[in-house]
Amino acid sequence: MDDDELIARLAGGDDVALRELFGRHARWLAGRLRTALPASDVEDVLQETFLEVWRSAPNYRAQDSAAGWLWTIARRRAAMWLRKNGRTDEVALFAEPVAEDPSEGVIVREDLRAALDAIGPEGGPDREVFRLVYEQDRPVAEVAVLLGVPEGTVKSRSFRVRRALRAALGEHRTAEERI
Repeated sequence: MDDDELIARLAGGDDVALRELFGRHARWLAGRLRTALPASDVEDVLQETFLEVWRSAPNYRAQDSAAGWLWTIARRRAAMWLRKNGRTDEVALFAEPVAEDPSEGVIVREDLRAALDAIGPEGGPDREVFRLVYEQDRPVAEVAVLLGVPEGTVKSRSFRVRRALRAALGEHRTAEERI
């Protein structure tokens, strides 16, 4: 049974599916979490992650990557733990990925910069939502308070940001395709 089927069963309340999903993914999630969290706290964050997986399973879309979905939840839980423990300077759990070919890294960074430009100028409303929601992993309610807007506004800006980023990054090609 693949991960999508497990998550569908989990959404239906199957706790055996949760154990199977945990068995498949807990090890690598814990390894990634250890890069930013004290080892003594990884197990707690991992447990909170799978509780959230249990609650969020009905919202999972099968066209998403199950591993990516799990990592997003784990990363948010880790960011919440870091903020709760006063370590806001460490909320960014991973540095920029390193490309095997340095020229590919330059192209990727340029594409990312162009994608960020597509969501508006630095300090603009959409760019602020991106910074707070996606870079700092803050909850919608907190972002709404920080920006002084309703939660619905944060959600609609968030949707607009994702759509703009998808469009901009959808045009991304590998270095070989550009030459």
